Amino acid sequence: MYKVKLTEVIKKMELKNLLPDIDTDKINISQSAVNRIALQLAGFFEHFDSDRIQVIGNVEYAYLEKLDDEDIIPIYDKIFDYKIPCIVFCRGLEPCDRILNAAEKKGVPILVTNSSTSDFIAETVRWLSEQLAPRISIHGVLVDVYGEGVLIMGESGIGKSEAALELIRRGHRLVSDDVVEIRKVSKDTLIGTSPDITRHFIELRGIGIVDVKSLFGVESVMLNQSIDMVIRLEDWNREANYDRLGLDEEYIEFLGNKVVCYSIPIRPGRNLAVIVESAAINYRAKKMGYNAAQELYNRVTGNLKKDTN
Repeated sequence: MYKVKLTEVIKKMELKNLLPDIDTDKINISQSAVNRIALQLAGFFEHFDSDRIQVIGNVEYAYLEKLDDEDIIPIYDKIFDYKIPCIVFCRGLEPCDRILNAAEKKGVPILVTNSSTSDFIAETVRWLSEQLAPRISIHGVLVDVYGEGVLIMGESGIGKSEAALELIRRGHRLVSDDVVEIRKVSKDTLIGTSPDITRHFIELRGIGIVDVKSLFGVESVMLNQSIDMVIRLEDWNREANYDRLGLDEEYIEFLGNKVVCYSIPIRPGRNLAVIVESAAINYRAKKMGYNAAQELYNRVTGNLKKDTN
């Protein structure tokens, strides 16, 4: 199970830490969901998701304002006994000193954000879902082509990096070369990124390491991108049966998610960058409802029907 340090959450969400003496590096978040502690403030603790980030918004704060200190402190003490990772007060709301003292004794960080409750929850869940997502690393090159995330795969030395470099020269963007980290953020979405150590670099045999960001500028690279399609480069085989129409799509599976996959045979003189561009445009057209292969098939069958009549 993947975990995120609370320190990283504080930095990413720009939270104000009211108890900086508590070591947030030792507190880990393992759940992407958050919990608004409404029922718990009323004393109901069944099914309490205590391992989640706890949130207090306007409604919960207004309820607390109506309670006396002798009623509030026992409730908080019980909440803190569940070893919750933290409590976040939204909309800039801040707790009283007695609550801060109780939290400090139990080692529970109290955090504050100026964001609205719904905005904070949505952004936190989105970011944590990505950080805590199941992941794998594969050998390949990930590029952004016309807004589509294209994962180029194939045997070592077949020309993946050279194709990526030509795509970058044509105005497209590099996400990762050689190793691509894939995260499953939902049942429909895979996000690819680069390991920190190789980010923005491409290896070209005979030349060595090329820094894409330095050579082509910051507009030539991306931190991450969804994986929308896969292009698998293969050595040309005269005996192989390659799809020439594209009526039936092939798929490859990563972490249980299926992604459209095109197998491209490699022969001397083929312009891989143009082929990848064309595949990305064709894929986008299919998403928008136009299938060139199906259109050709309909024309052919239509003409055949005319001839038979």
